[in-house]
Amino acid sequence: MFSLLVNIPGNAKWAQNGVTIAGGNGQGGATNQLNPPYGFFVDDDQTVVIADYGNHRIMQWKNGDTTNEQVVAGGNGRGNGLHQLQYPTDLLIDKETDSLIICDRENQRVVRWSRRSGATQGEILIDNINCWGLAMDDQRNLYVSDYEKHEVRRYQLGENIGTRVAGSNGEGNGVNQLNYPTYLFVDRDHSVYVSDYLNHRVMKWNKGAKEGIVVAGGQGQGSALTQLSYPLGLFVDTLGTLYVAESLNDRVMRWTQGAKQGTVIAGGNGRGTGANQFNYPYGLSFDRYGNLYVVDCENHRVQRFSIE
Repeated sequence: MFSLLVNIPGNAKWAQNGVTIAGGNGQGGATNQLNPPYGFFVDDDQTVVIADYGNHRIMQWKNGDTTNEQVVAGGNGRGNGLHQLQYPTDLLIDKETDSLIICDRENQRVVRWSRRSGATQGEILIDNINCWGLAMDDQRNLYVSDYEKHEVRRYQLGENIGTRVAGSNGEGNGVNQLNYPTYLFVDRDHSVYVSDYLNHRVMKWNKGAKEGIVVAGGQGQGSALTQLSYPLGLFVDTLGTLYVAESLNDRVMRWTQGAKQGTVIAGGNGRGTGANQFNYPYGLSFDRYGNLYVVDCENHRVQRFSIE
């Protein structure tokens, strides 16, 4: 996730019923469908760009216009050609070059795809990496999680080796380890937040640190407010408050800095298709107004919850 600076009041609340702003028309490959959605990115103008995992493509939905969806990368079947993607999991928008940077998971590469009209293929930025999540800092360094090596690396654009900034000591649950890292967030201090999926916790690695700090969960898998169950999408606001999509508990949690437990801000009403329910929430983000967006993976839709 790109470190969009969002000011959210400490006492903010969100509507409990979400509004579908993308997908929601069942599982499928039509342009008004998703199959299923994974990571996504909300632009300044509330345009939403989504990694449409099973359709091997990136979809764009303009703010409020659910009839104007378009394929902006991939969409040429599953494959490893430069005009193709294979199970993309995450993406971000690089404003500087007006391009998408995409984690092309099954092709073990990170690719850049121009957003300018007429672009028919991408270019490889990093290859031979089991990538899952992406983030970019204010100096346009790229951060990529590797779920096979259980680490996160930082890359200057154009570099293929990178510098390890989280994990590195093999699979495990020590504070210097990760176990299947997925989505990422980088704050203004270049601290890296990692969804440590199989450890049911979120870790924060300060810049240059040799070990991380548990900032949410870490009390084993469960549904208590002190626990997480397979965390995925995450976001950190300017107060340092952490928001995390808890895939197996079908809820979005808020953890204030230093808190020993979180609070539920969306979902948590059992698994289902209702406007106040999720079925495996994946991606998570906010727009600059503080509205919450959640990828509701198995319902094949993206939900927006208005800040109140």
